[in-house]
Amino acid sequence: MKAIAYFENLPADHPEALRDITLPEPVPGERDLLVEVRAISVNPVDVKIRANRKPRDGQPEVIGWDAAGVVRAVGSRVSLFKPGDRVWYAGALDRPGANSELHAVDERIVGRMPDSLDYAQAAALPLTTITAWELLFDRLRVLDNALPSQQSLLVVGAAGGVGSILVQLARQLTGLTVIGTASRPQTQAWVRELGAHHVIDHGQPLAGELRRIGINEVSHIASLTNSDQHFAQIAEAIAPQGRIALIDDPAALDVRLLKRKSASLHWEFMFARPLHQTPDMIAQHELLNQAARLIDQGRLRTTLGEHYGTINAANLRRAHAFIESGRAQGKVVLEGF
Repeated sequence: MKAIAYFENLPADHPEALRDITLPEPVPGERDLLVEVRAISVNPVDVKIRANRKPRDGQPEVIGWDAAGVVRAVGSRVSLFKPGDRVWYAGALDRPGANSELHAVDERIVGRMPDSLDYAQAAALPLTTITAWELLFDRLRVLDNALPSQQSLLVVGAAGGVGSILVQLARQLTGLTVIGTASRPQTQAWVRELGAHHVIDHGQPLAGELRRIGINEVSHIASLTNSDQHFAQIAEAIAPQGRIALIDDPAALDVRLLKRKSASLHWEFMFARPLHQTPDMIAQHELLNQAARLIDQGRLRTTLGEHYGTINAANLRRAHAFIESGRAQGKVVLEGF
């Protein structure tokens, strides 16, 4: 089968950073689906792994943690899917990624693809949807209840992949006042289009920007990018007994800033459930199915931002470089081999 892999950690613009190769077809395990990959998207985790994780013993490293495709075969204990089903998923960090024609993935972290989306539109969503859903409901403990609330959510970096779906989930499924941050006119317009009640500029001090729109403090904060740069302002903006969730990798944070407010800090890492085979691992299957229903009802939309063409090494290198630029709006997708 065709696949794209790397053999050493190189800059995205290096011609050997990602290479077109041929690999044997994977053999699915008992709980695995063998999926014909039709479309993929690129996330910051792809970039980080390509740049930092050394391949084992000179073997090719296949990455990619967002895919939409069709089930070709199933393992002996599979009960949730059958051959021919259209599926979408993000996969597991400790297994080969989906940048290949065929991919083996545990059924418990796979969902049924929305009927109303094509493969490229669907591939843009799984990793960010799982991340946003778990962050909102499992880490920040927001109630899945759209009744009006006095509480509020600040999404720092709302125009990116996770922010783009988090704003929609918070607006559609909760009664929170949703405030997104974005620094450019086009990304600010995008965040408003996705449903944010307010949009502020994270290029300015966050607490001052909040006061500008008449909000002194917020009960929940999702910090999705540059958390170390914003953390002092986040600590100022969080309400007493508020909850903060992070997804990025800040070098250092002074968590003492949260003590006088009894504010809590939480990490969201959507790979934790499959990585540790947690008893509730199937929650990702269930939430992807629920998200698919919301999409088919017209309540959520794809966050596809750029389509980079066929799935090959040259196009993937371009996509990685674009993600590294920090200027992506929504998701970058590739489709077909």
